[in-house]
Amino acid sequence: MSAPLTIEEFWHECRSTIQGLPEAIPEAWAFGATPAHADGLLDLVLAGTKTATASSLWDYEHAGDPVPEVGWLNIILDGSGVPRALLETTAIDLVPFDEVTESHAFAEGEGDRSLSHWREVHERYWREHSEGPKGFEPDMPVVCERLRLLHSGSRSE
Repeated sequence: MSAPLTIEEFWHECRSTIQGLPEAIPEAWAFGATPAHADGLLDLVLAGTKTATASSLWDYEHAGDPVPEVGWLNIILDGSGVPRALLETTAIDLVPFDEVTESHAFAEGEGDRSLSHWREVHERYWREHSEGPKGFEPDMPVVCERLRLLHSGSRSE
């Protein structure tokens, strides 16, 4: 049983298997608000079920973080902070919450993959975990991001 890879080691592994990746290590982050949530969403990514995500534009603005762009690379961490996947952003749509499409909800891969489930889960998430004071509004701007799995690392047990 080997120790989990560090972010730097994972990036080296990615660069050794995928031609043309930059030297600079991309941002590393985990989905969700809890370790269990991060692991569950990561499992959907690794299974090929989750090919999209959504974020609050207000949270990016409040934190002073840049909004994702097409072509960005992201190292996805599991709930323990171990790098497990390299994703590429392939499309970005900025739409009001109440105009997120059924196809986007399906691509997020959660629950029964319906738009009603997506709305219920994401409204609750932004009401409970939003980084900014605006929280949730039915017409809030949502960054809908399409993702492509480029590389996955093995989980050390």
